[in-house]
Amino acid sequence: MANLEATYKDSTAQNHSTLTNSGGGVCMMRTAWRDEQHPSFIDFISSFLSANSIRLNFVPIAPDFIFNCGGVSVAFIFLTNLDSKYLSLMFSRVQKLKGQFANLYVVIILPTKEQNDLFARSYFKYGMELGKPTFVPVQDLEMGFEKIVKIAHSRGVCKRQDAVTRLKVEKKHSVQRMDLFLKVVTSIPGLDNHDANALNQAIGSVEAIAKASKAYILENTDLSADKAEIISRFFRDPKFYLSPKINRSEKQLI
Repeated sequence: MANLEATYKDSTAQNHSTLTNSGGGVCMMRTAWRDEQHPSFIDFISSFLSANSIRLNFVPIAPDFIFNCGGVSVAFIFLTNLDSKYLSLMFSRVQKLKGQFANLYVVIILPTKEQNDLFARSYFKYGMELGKPTFVPVQDLEMGFEKIVKIAHSRGVCKRQDAVTRLKVEKKHSVQRMDLFLKVVTSIPGLDNHDANALNQAIGSVEAIAKASKAYILENTDLSADKAEIISRFFRDPKFYLSPKINRSEKQLI
């Protein structure tokens, strides 16, 4: 462990540029997990998170870490030492937390072939389902924590992209609804796009306009009395809205 602190500092310096555009976030570390680690590793984690604008809190949570980046929470179990004596307890804990957290990952340090083989045998022995949750085997502590931050960051990016996509779809639908609204309102004789926009902003939907009185339209818009009268008659007088309409421009052409 003599060169441990220097190794962490070097690793932090190398990775500052890796995630500086992560958009920040919050990391909650389980206090019991922190107390089991070498202080130099905790210093590395703190520096790494600070460099990437992620705030670190120590709290008595069930997982080892919970990250919130981009509006999505991701939980992690970080197993820094695979001990054959505690395999049953370890997998039991994984199974329990799997049912409590929708986004759960298990990062596990497996530096040797023997530990890889032990993990593979134990994985199926204790009835784990592939991908439920996802196990991420790594070779060392630094790599393990870097994987944790990258996973949390990527889930946040996906969340933001989904939100942007939904906003684009909603905007498209809004534009389509407004186009339809303009077509309906400007079909009323004498009304143009300006009148339609004024009615939309002051009164709202076509249904609301149909229920509005002449007085209400005059009070809340800049439409003339003649136009307010036409709107009122259009939605209330069958003889008016069922009669053929000829625009003035068309009359001039006849």
